[in-house]
Order: sequence, then C-alpha cells, then structure tokens
Amino acid sequence: MSKDVKRAKKRKIVAAVVILCIAAALIVGIVLTEPLYTNTEDISEVMGDAVLHEVNRIDLFGMDVNPAFISGIAVTLIILIFAAAVRIFAIPKFKKIPGKFQLFIETVVGLFDGLAKKNSPHRNGFLGAYIFAAGVYIFVGTLFELVGIPVQAASGVSVTLPAPLSDINAAIALGFLSYFVILSGGIAGAGLRGVGRTLKDFSLPISMSFRLFGALLSGMLVTELVYYYLALSFVLPVFVGVLFTLLHAVIQTYVLVMLTSMFYGEVSEPYVKKEKKRKHAVKHIKNNQPAIQEV
Repeated sequence: MSKDVKRAKKRKIVAAVVILCIAAALIVGIVLTEPLYTNTEDISEVMGDAVLHEVNRIDLFGMDVNPAFISGIAVTLIILIFAAAVRIFAIPKFKKIPGKFQLFIETVVGLFDGLAKKNSPHRNGFLGAYIFAAGVYIFVGTLFELVGIPVQAASGVSVTLPAPLSDINAAIALGFLSYFVILSGGIAGAGLRGVGRTLKDFSLPISMSFRLFGALLSGMLVTELVYYYLALSFVLPVFVGVLFTLLHAVIQTYVLVMLTSMFYGEVSEPYVKKEKKRKHAVKHIKNNQPAIQEV
C-alpha cells in the first residue's frame, strides 16, 4: 500500500473521529443544560411578534416603533456611508487596468446596467440606477440580520434587529416605489398610453410587496423556531440562518430587479402608429374588371 493511500485513510479516520466528538459534545451539552433551560414565551407568541411586532417594540425619541424600522435606518446609513467613501476615496484612483476592488465594483454596476439595457432598450438610464439601488438595499438589508445586533425593547426584553423587509410596511413601500418607477417609465416613453399600460397591471405592487415580505419572513420564522428549541439551538442555527439568509438575499434581489426592469421596458416602449391599409372601392374594382360575356 502506497504512502498516499495510507495518508488518505488517516485523514478520513481523523475527520470521522472529529465529527463524532463534536456530535457527542452537542448531545452532552443538550442533556446537561436541558433542566436549566426555561423559556417564558410561547412559540406562537414568538412567531406572532416576529410578524406583527406588537409586543417587543423599541422606544425611539418617545415613539414606539418596530425593530425593522431601526434596521431600515441602519442599513440606509451603512449604504450611504459606504457609497460616499467609495466615491470620495476609491473612484478617483480607478485605473485602466482595474484592481480587485475596482473590478468588483465595475462587475456589480455592469450587471445591473446590462439588465436594464436588455429589458428596456428604449429607456434605461434611470432604470439602471434604480434597480442597482433597490437590489443593493434588498441584498444588504437581508444580510443585516446575520449581524445579530441586540437592542432593548420598551418592555425591557432584549431583541435582535431583523431584516428591514421582514416588516410588511417596508415591503409594501418598496413594492409601490417600484410600481411608481414603472409608471414614470410608461409616462416618459409613451405618454398617456404608458399610463394605461401600467395601470393594466394594478396588482403588480401587491404581488411584489408580499413576495418580498413572505420570502424574508419565512426564513426568519424558521430561524426563530430553531433558536426556540434548545435541542436545535446548538450549531444548527449557524447553518440554517446563514443558508436561508443568503438564499433569500440572492433570490429576492434577482426577482424584484427582473420584474421591475421587464415591466419598465414593456410600458416604456414608444407608440408606433400603424399604417392604415387603403381600401379599394368596389365600384373601382368592378370598372377595372373585364366584362364577363355570357356564353
């Protein structure tokens, strides 16, 4: 038996032993800490508050607000500060031969710009900027819950700031904002006809809003469920939280960007008048036809 085969076998044995030790440690931890674990909240109350935010609200300058509202402010400030820093310090140093950071920025901007030009060939300048801003906000806002920033609620309970779009109000606001952007593209491209094209899909903002809200909320509820039960709260939340959050961030960013750009391109197409076909008079046709002789 060669040395490489022996080394491979030793690595497999070591990996199996490590996995078994980790599993045994988790089981021992669950058994030893189970009697010490108490939860005063019912699982239905935990999930209900995650949806409605009626109990664990945060005091903001004398007003009780949803934790997602604080998350929205934090995400907006993070994006604005990062964008200002890139514009002031990074963009003036861009070169013809891009570095890693410049290549990353150009790739991301080029991706959204390409989607705008592909789906809306007639008007895509403002569309590219909007879907870039909306996509970055959805992606960063969804990943924001992975940070797990704890804050104290007005009731005295410590809560973790969720994703901004896990609040139905934020999802509806973004859905209607995208719809108004589509409407503006219709007006700019086809005037009143563009308005008619946009109003034809009156259910679009509702579908976009609830698609965002439902997808992000489902991931949050699964994570809450995993954290609630002690037997599942060892190591598993790391995989569940990260995988669900990354999956929702990518999918929801892609879905809203594609829907907005496609509908924008559809309603902003300029109106082209169709040429009317000339109708030949029956009398003129009869006069030009040769006389039919009876046999």
